[in-house]
Amino acid sequence: MLRALIWDVDGTVAETESLGHRVAFNQAFAEAGLDWHWDVALYGRLLQVSGGRERMLAFMQQQPEAPRELAEREALAQRLHPRKNAIYADLVAQRRIGLRPGVRRLMDECTAFGVTQAVATTTSTRNVEALFSAQFGPRWQDRFAVVVCAEDVPSKKPDPQVYRCVLQRLGIGAREAFALEDSPNGLQAARAAGIACGITRSVYFRDADFDGAAWVRDDLQRPVPLGLAALQQGFALRA
Repeated sequence: MLRALIWDVDGTVAETESLGHRVAFNQAFAEAGLDWHWDVALYGRLLQVSGGRERMLAFMQQQPEAPRELAEREALAQRLHPRKNAIYADLVAQRRIGLRPGVRRLMDECTAFGVTQAVATTTSTRNVEALFSAQFGPRWQDRFAVVVCAEDVPSKKPDPQVYRCVLQRLGIGAREAFALEDSPNGLQAARAAGIACGITRSVYFRDADFDGAAWVRDDLQRPVPLGLAALQQGFALRA
């Protein structure tokens, strides 16, 4: 029986990558006097690296004007990342980023039918709080039994650590859960933890390979049948 639906955040709940994080990174770079700009195509490639700080470090490896020493690059990323997150929080507070189609309906449906919901993301707690507070109000945490973010797990997706942590905190087995993701890294993380996973393609992963997913859809909007009955079907297809 399906006992828990586990949500990824960036790209799954909202198109935060293209409309939020990329914009915030670029503004943080500009404020720091750095002549770096991540256009849509470049950011799409950088999304192969999970985690904003890790993404900056990967980018800096290819930039001749970046600090030569790893410790210096890490210090720069550590300085830029909080500012980038603050800019992102301002963007979502201004409601510039909305939920993807069908997300609110499915969350409400799970609540009505007694299916526990959780969050498994390797974005920061501050980013999650900013988005969910703007969309669901100050009591957004009432919707979720467990919320696991970047600060809780050192290993980023595709490592399954975040999903294993969620299962442990929920006190359930992998066969009792179903995950929703938008990226190959997220799918790999869920499957490595033994959890069935459905995919809603986000902007940056329209043409990605999602082999191993229970199903792949463009979004969670009706009339695509992605209510609880379909989740149960996807759950059954785990094996």
